[in-house]
Amino acid sequence: MSLDKPALAFYTFRSTSFSRGDASSMKTFSPTPEHIDHQWFVVDADNQVLGRLAAQIAHRLRGKHKPEFAPHMDNGDVIVVVNCEKIKVTGAKLEKKKYYHHSGYVGGLREITLDKLLAEKPADVLMHAVRGMLPKNRLGRAMLKKLKVYAGPTHPHTAQGPKPLSFPY
Repeated sequence: MSLDKPALAFYTFRSTSFSRGDASSMKTFSPTPEHIDHQWFVVDADNQVLGRLAAQIAHRLRGKHKPEFAPHMDNGDVIVVVNCEKIKVTGAKLEKKKYYHHSGYVGGLREITLDKLLAEKPADVLMHAVRGMLPKNRLGRAMLKKLKVYAGPTHPHTAQGPKPLSFPY
């Protein structure tokens, strides 16, 4: 068996460039604030299921769809949601799902059903669902500020030039 040049070059390449002791050959990319590009997107929530839409929005707000994702940085996009009042839920959630909050006083636990909350404040339903899918720290609060939800078909962010975004389900 003879050693030709390609096989010899392969072994030389493996032994010099990717040996365990050579730490300078492979570097992990860590994004910096210069790498972050917040794009604007508009999502039409008409006839969309609440949980599925909230999961896709939270994914985009975190920036997990980008190859330069880092869990410690806010590199997601800005999402504008319109027609939030026409959102759907499956099953009997309209009558059975309840949202709770406390006034701070003794016996001050308040509850409201999903259909009443959709009638009064339809934007709060989607904000509450997305908030539960984001990190529970200051980074998650910063991500939530990039979500703009409107009940009707219009929004005041046309100057930013948001691109339409549709989700597969």
